[in-house]
Amino acid sequence: MKALLARLRIDTFIVLLLGTVGLASLLPARGVGADIAGGAADIGIVALFFLHGARLSRQAVIDGARHWRLHATVGAITYGVFPLLGLGIAALPFLDPWLRTGLVFLTLLPSTVQSSIAFTAMARGNVAGAVCSAAFSNLAGIVITPVLVALILTGEQGGISGNAVLTIIVQLLLPFLAGHLLQPLIGSWIVRQRALLLVVDRGSVLLVVYAAFSAAVVEGLWSRVSAGDLLTILALSALLLAFVLMLTALVGHWFGFAREDVIVLQFCGTKKSLATGVPMAGVLFPAATVGAVILPLMVFHQLQLMICAVLAARYGREAYRQEA
Repeated sequence: MKALLARLRIDTFIVLLLGTVGLASLLPARGVGADIAGGAADIGIVALFFLHGARLSRQAVIDGARHWRLHATVGAITYGVFPLLGLGIAALPFLDPWLRTGLVFLTLLPSTVQSSIAFTAMARGNVAGAVCSAAFSNLAGIVITPVLVALILTGEQGGISGNAVLTIIVQLLLPFLAGHLLQPLIGSWIVRQRALLLVVDRGSVLLVVYAAFSAAVVEGLWSRVSAGDLLTILALSALLLAFVLMLTALVGHWFGFAREDVIVLQFCGTKKSLATGVPMAGVLFPAATVGAVILPLMVFHQLQLMICAVLAARYGREAYRQEA
């Protein structure tokens, strides 16, 4: 077990992330392979939530749900600060219309769920708070995001399918509740399995990265975009992510949040969900424009995973040293 933990140090994990992106670019999952990759990612997500439900005490879950100041702050960043930044991006005169629409659209989306919680766990943050904040963000986004798109962007409006709600319930909430109900029986054993939790946390992130990036490559990611467009997306995404990461850290300290809650604010408040954004774009925009609209989201998604992986591992090492 100790050898396994040693092999999963941050340097190795970042190499694995970059290697996963390279693998998806060279050998993307197609057809049945894509179904298998997506299914494996789903299994990893379900296992992640089951294990975290099993390791959390009932009091920890209650405290996480009651932390309304944290959840309200995450929501304000996700649906307040980000859309304001989107309006600033929309005012940039040098952007092509499709690029402007895609960059603004990503600022209107809810937070990720799986990676936010996985990174919070890696960083030794408030996992119960992250579960609540991420779930609340996604449920609220089913209503808020289409309204913001209608107000800020021009697109075909329509109702949001219940599939997003069903996915959250089946893949996230039900496994978490099942694990939590079994917590009195298996909780103490799960807590002792640090290597297992580490593998599931990081493995689920790698699976999601491969499945998401494979889908993008199969759809012609590298043939639809010029080098100049890609550099513009990367630069603006990096600036956007860096700003909100610094802002959430400052806000967390200004509000007097504990270290574990600042981590939740950073990882839940700065993320944008590819899994939610892609189906929403299919509903809210004409079919011919969806591919271009989600391209900035795909780039931002990969960037946020890599940068937040570095931060999560650093926070985790700091917490481990403090405990030692």
